[in-house]
Amino acid sequence: MTEVPGKQLTLELQTWLEAWKTCTQNVLCQVFAQPVAFEIAPEPLPTADSDLWFTIVAGGAVRGEMSLRLPSLSGARMAQKFLGKTEPAQEITAEHKEALDELFRQIAGLAATDLAPATGGEVQFHVAASSAPSWSSAGTTCFRTRDEAGDPVAFEIQISAALVSNLRPRVEQPPAAKGPPVSAPSSASYERLLDVGLDVKLRFGTRRMLLRDVLALSAGLVVELDSQLHQPVDLLLDGRVIAQGEVVIVDGKYGLRVTEIPDSVSPA
Repeated sequence: MTEVPGKQLTLELQTWLEAWKTCTQNVLCQVFAQPVAFEIAPEPLPTADSDLWFTIVAGGAVRGEMSLRLPSLSGARMAQKFLGKTEPAQEITAEHKEALDELFRQIAGLAATDLAPATGGEVQFHVAASSAPSWSSAGTTCFRTRDEAGDPVAFEIQISAALVSNLRPRVEQPPAAKGPPVSAPSSASYERLLDVGLDVKLRFGTRRMLLRDVLALSAGLVVELDSQLHQPVDLLLDGRVIAQGEVVIVDGKYGLRVTEIPDSVSPA
């Protein structure tokens, strides 16, 4: 089974990672035109400014986020094979990044099908190139293999706390037993979590852009968002809307005056 070095995984998280590992192997077997088997890295991958990041947002029966991080050379090698090119990859290009985006969409589609029975319902994945996630990783695992030339190919998966929480066992509650009532957990159990730091984001609006438009961005160009000027802005926690309000200035810094707390936390 897939394991995260140094961490004890739940069966649900093991199943989740094993599905992603298997689906990645199956897709890359076709791309590399030979069997591909990943092994678990004993330590996290080294970080570099040139690393490529992809964010995968899960919806449906399971909600949360995960990220993929690839060294640029590993990404270039995978992209070269996906594009059917035989010459060695020297550096990552815009064409490579577009190919990787499609490659991970194919892997995500296969994983969504494989994970549906384990999650008890349909799972959807949205894949997009991104920067490093703002949320703290609740689980990290690394996969390594080699292409037919013996060159290393590796990537790292980070999983958000929201996704880990959504992968908790779905156990049916047994009928209440006769006898004295069972007391609720002490409030002290929750107080241990009150000082845990969480990263939140303020979102003014969104805009879906074609890759060619993203690559054409330059200083001074105005990107129009989908929100109107006086619409409330969203406060996000791990990609979910937890509050809405209006922007204010406090001591020369942006702030949010909360005007509404949604009844339920909705995905962004």
